[in-house]
Amino acid sequence: MMEEKLLKTGTTTLGIICKDGVVLAAERKATMGYLVASKNAEKILPLNSRLAMTTAGLVGDAQAIERIMKAELKLYEYQEERKPSVRAAAYLLANLLYSRRYYPFYVQLLVGGFDDKPRLYSFDPSGSIQEENEFFSTGSGSPIALGVLEEKFKKGVTVEEAKKMAAKAIKSAVQRDIASGGSGIDIMVIDKDGIKKVKDSEVQELAG
Repeated sequence: MMEEKLLKTGTTTLGIICKDGVVLAAERKATMGYLVASKNAEKILPLNSRLAMTTAGLVGDAQAIERIMKAELKLYEYQEERKPSVRAAAYLLANLLYSRRYYPFYVQLLVGGFDDKPRLYSFDPSGSIQEENEFFSTGSGSPIALGVLEEKFKKGVTVEEAKKMAAKAIKSAVQRDIASGGSGIDIMVIDKDGIKKVKDSEVQELAG
């Protein structure tokens, strides 16, 4: 009974490596048992001006990780007088997850960012980390999204191509995974100029 009262995200999120950036995408439904708790949950969380994290799992755990990561990254920036690399931030997150492996955060995360090139990392609750060179998806709808990405992805894909691919993959997951949905799809692009959220009107056009 207690399990059903926890706010969860039966989720689909994904990340795609492009030749000129990283594209992150997610739908917006958050569930609490069989109740749709929110149709506008934010599942792509910027951590600094060139780094963002997608979240699947317990919302409270994801929000706690967001707060810790933002604080740690800001401290690093003050002490070193520069932003941490995407790899350094990713391993900081992996260490945070590993330190809680016996009482884990119930999350599955992606971190995407841009330093000298676009980068994407995936994590499990135990702190396992994997750098992804093409794409990855998390959450209950990920098998459906991965099927779309497997078919459509090609090396050297542009950001514009990846945005359309991401919208199609999330839309497919929403249509088949009962825990994915909400009021729309969020897409963020991270490149040398920073993080940019794609407008809802453009996302609707991309999804078709």
